[in-house]
Amino acid sequence: MDPRTSISRRTFLTGRVPTASLRILPPGMAENMLAACTGCGACAEACPTEIIGLVEGKPSLDFQAGECLLCGDCASVCPEPVFDRAVPPAFAHVVAIAEACLARNGVSCMSCRDACPQTAIALRPRIGGPFLPQLDKTACTGCGACIAPCPVQAISVSPMALEIADG
Repeated sequence: MDPRTSISRRTFLTGRVPTASLRILPPGMAENMLAACTGCGACAEACPTEIIGLVEGKPSLDFQAGECLLCGDCASVCPEPVFDRAVPPAFAHVVAIAEACLARNGVSCMSCRDACPQTAIALRPRIGGPFLPQLDKTACTGCGACIAPCPVQAISVSPMALEIADG
């Protein structure tokens, strides 16, 4: 992938060099299904928020461009068996808030909380400093709405932790 064609406006204006990141698949698509993808681009054309692009001929989401509405339009137009249509569209990730977060560094910021459509990010008060963002992983859909508004790019996707049932 050529970094000159995949750079976001924020990355360009701040002078940050894009780093290699994991491919974020459209909701309902698993990594093992990706091999069946022909790269036709129908999913990208159907995406109402235009966050699906083809990277190396396969779909990938760019949350710097917007959020996923979990509408399922990408799955409904796909001619190949790459989406699990038996279940509602969902992601296998949630977001993670890094230590670079402004609030964690003494600067008041509420952009992630304000952007979250699921109210999965709450602000917890603390003595002597700004409120801290606290993520409710059970409420987070992984839609990415909080990623682009973060002024310091401290939010990224994180695979859901697999919990082992006591048995």
